[in-house]
Amino acid sequence: MIIGTRGSQLALAQTENVARLLKEQGVETSIKIIKTSGDRFTDRPLHAVSGGVGAFVRELDDVMLSGEIDIAVHSMKDMPTIRPPVLPTVAVLKRDTPFDILLTYDGSTLDELPDQAIIGTSSLRRTAQIRRYRPDLITQDLRGNIDTRLRKLKEGLYDGILLAKAGLERMGWELEGEILSPDFFCPSPNQGTVAVVTRAGTEAEAAVSRLDHTESRIVTEIERILISELGGGCTTPIGSYAELTPDRKEIHVRAEVLSLDGREDVRIDEFIPMRGGVEKARELGHRLVKMGGKRLAEEALLQISRDACDSGDSYDY
Repeated sequence: MIIGTRGSQLALAQTENVARLLKEQGVETSIKIIKTSGDRFTDRPLHAVSGGVGAFVRELDDVMLSGEIDIAVHSMKDMPTIRPPVLPTVAVLKRDTPFDILLTYDGSTLDELPDQAIIGTSSLRRTAQIRRYRPDLITQDLRGNIDTRLRKLKEGLYDGILLAKAGLERMGWELEGEILSPDFFCPSPNQGTVAVVTRAGTEAEAAVSRLDHTESRIVTEIERILISELGGGCTTPIGSYAELTPDRKEIHVRAEVLSLDGREDVRIDEFIPMRGGVEKARELGHRLVKMGGKRLAEEALLQISRDACDSGDSYDY
């Protein structure tokens, strides 16, 4: 079976792990690298590439539908909330660390950084959260593979950079940094999770289904439900995080929407029962909308569109 993936170091590491897991199940695979628009246009912020929605996903979907690949491996947080029914997420792998990590040039923590320190990130969510937590800091766009971002930090182009801790783990890199609390830096929905997609009704679907991790699927589904009515997806400052309590009877859920400047936010932080958790998550999602979450998401999208028009760029890919 052929596994399709982006060509970045992180994407390849994730895909090689899936290939290893399938081999343990007696399934032989080969890997095919697919160049996506999210990889090609690294000279602009991610939200400016195909609107940011599914920038790393859509091309892999097309290649799978054409029959060129049997399996696709994605960072689940990159996947749009609404997916084609013919391309199910057959397996959600066991989740890695879902939190953000701050790496700094001199080892400073977020609270220790001096005024006007420069923080690099490609995420509008992280940018808004930094602006809320420490409005004195300067945020600048940071694109490129993980090794490129680390190189820019080492060269002193940034005082600190924000990354997903899971990416470092999958690369096998142990770097000293500050893991940011979800109380102030609620992660992106499904951050730290790898999703495996196939065409429905195929041998690949049957093979991949054996890799599914039940608990990770439960919490990632809850995270998606919480923000499903907000719109905007990965292009707006939205966080959503769910984790099972130690007794597995409840789910601790957090979700928030921020303005781009971080000055306004709406947030929920509650425990919901495992039984009936999907329905309760929908109720909380409705509440988030009524609290003003949808308005903030729509305002962010409008501002992003205006900025693109003002720059004279067109990103209709």
